[in-house]
Amino acid sequence: MEERTPFARLDWPARTERLLIRPVTPDDFGRLYEIRAIPEVTEWLTGRPTSYDDYVERYGTPERLESTLVVQAGPTIVGDLFLALATPYAQVEVRDRAEHSEATIGWLLDPAYTGRGYATEAAGEVLRICFEGLGLRRVVAGAFADNEASLRVMARVGMRIETRTLRGSLHRDRGWVDGVEAAVLAEEWRAKQR
Repeated sequence: MEERTPFARLDWPARTERLLIRPVTPDDFGRLYEIRAIPEVTEWLTGRPTSYDDYVERYGTPERLESTLVVQAGPTIVGDLFLALATPYAQVEVRDRAEHSEATIGWLLDPAYTGRGYATEAAGEVLRICFEGLGLRRVVAGAFADNEASLRVMARVGMRIETRTLRGSLHRDRGWVDGVEAAVLAEEWRAKQR
């Protein structure tokens, strides 16, 4: 079976100056549901969980367990991260060289813990994991263009907006809205670490 999760190749937990980052477990679901049920958080999420059972059904799948990391400040779970390997377009003759050479990342934080730089610190650590731990060549993240907090995190960790779609995303409350995709290459990230 093909390895889909990047987590098996890494040493856990990852630690930053203030945070601990680790793969999610079912024991984390209660706290993560609490965070994802906050209206300020669900404003920008792909899906709004309607109940704890709905959350578990949606985020307790093997695919989501393989791509979710928990962010802790001390013993408290303050958010989660998304990290999934991706294979960019490649011609047939070189497709094997492109396989799992990039990742898609995402982040969310309990609003009670925003304004402290935690999202930037956590996203920065995920980039380090991608480039140093996994040896990837490119990392991308997407957001609704009006999600200013996520756009600030993208900029702070060195990602640049590569694509902006005009009313290319349908938001449950706002209708058709603009979207963005940001990315950073391994060599760009390394240059900023010096």
